[in-house]
Amino acid sequence: MTTTPEGVSLGMPQLPAPDYPADVRARLEADAREIIARYPDSRSALLPLLHLVQSQEGHVTRTGQRFCAEVLGLTTAEVAAVATFYSMYRRKPSGDYQVGVCTNTLCAVMGGDAIFEALQDHLGVGNGETTGDGKVTLEHIECNAACDFAPVVMVNWEFFDNQTVDSAKRLVDDLRAGADVDPTRGARLCTLKEMSRQLAGFGDDRPAALADGRATQGPQAGPASLVGLEIAKEHGWTAPAPAAASSEEGGQ
Repeated sequence: MTTTPEGVSLGMPQLPAPDYPADVRARLEADAREIIARYPDSRSALLPLLHLVQSQEGHVTRTGQRFCAEVLGLTTAEVAAVATFYSMYRRKPSGDYQVGVCTNTLCAVMGGDAIFEALQDHLGVGNGETTGDGKVTLEHIECNAACDFAPVVMVNWEFFDNQTVDSAKRLVDDLRAGADVDPTRGARLCTLKEMSRQLAGFGDDRPAALADGRATQGPQAGPASLVGLEIAKEHGWTAPAPAAASSEEGGQ
């Protein structure tokens, strides 16, 4: 529905989304063909295609939804239903860095709540809001399966473990200043647009990543995650093999 600047509905349908400029459209179509070719059913390519259009503008616009619908032969309603379901697809302009503070139970009691409140004051934004310079969008997030490193902060879905109020403030300050920031685990940090392109299925093609191999830099698992494995090795513990299904069970 069309609304006035005051937010009053005029009861009129929204105009169709504009198309991308011709050069952008041609580039995205080439990428889309490569993505679609990976799937036996083109419809299955919708999720990576949404990441692709997000890499263009930093969020999934109506134009991006229209593009996905056209190349996949879907309706825009079908595309919108998916784009609005998953939180990784941003519905409005977002910062270069999505800073998520885990406020689920363990992270919260270990300091996550205090970190989130401190960052809101430090950045002058609320949950889901973006700093005036367009660098940081702050949000609280649910469990990211990193409880052994609580409290955890994630930036564009890369881990920053064992955070404190002070370290989290330094982190966002460095992000806003353009300093080189490395996650605790995983690949080197990149912007939301760059991360979205990688999630669409394309490699990290930044010159620095190609030159020094930093795309895969950093440990993939921290010591706290490996404690159980080390104890099992010390004691020679192994998981029992699954019982073979009987012929009777197999025939059911």
